[in-house]
Amino acid sequence: MITKDEILSAQKAWGDALIEIGKLKDNRDECEALTSEVIDRFYAYDLGNVLFKPTRAKDIQFRDTREGAMSYFIGGSDRYPEDTGFALQPWSKVEFNNAGGFFIYEDYALVMGNYKFTEAGTGVISKVEYTFGYIRDAKRALKINLHHSSVPFTP
Repeated sequence: MITKDEILSAQKAWGDALIEIGKLKDNRDECEALTSEVIDRFYAYDLGNVLFKPTRAKDIQFRDTREGAMSYFIGGSDRYPEDTGFALQPWSKVEFNNAGGFFIYEDYALVMGNYKFTEAGTGVISKVEYTFGYIRDAKRALKINLHHSSVPFTP
């Protein structure tokens, strides 16, 4: 059974990895290598479908392939010309604020809430709403198979 502590640990590790990608934005080869590792570590593309709706995607809203996820995080793909690289901001802090409870059913879990991204250098904070679904891989590690992010509604 997935535990709340495992989810909290996975969230922190995901946020820390995003920050590390941004630190490499001036070294494209190292940035691509790390992003590839991050996608493989945190997302379940190797296990089947991943439902990924990133925040800053308007023209091609959904990323059901590993290539689409890579492009969203670091840009550079002709197939996704709107992507400038969300992880390249760069960010200095990623904070998850989980809303309410966690839905956990054996080796599947859902959690939603807000996460806040602090821009390195300026300290500007962007608040984003999210829902993540987690499953286990063969090594019992948690991987994301649902990632939906959106900017909060502004009337």
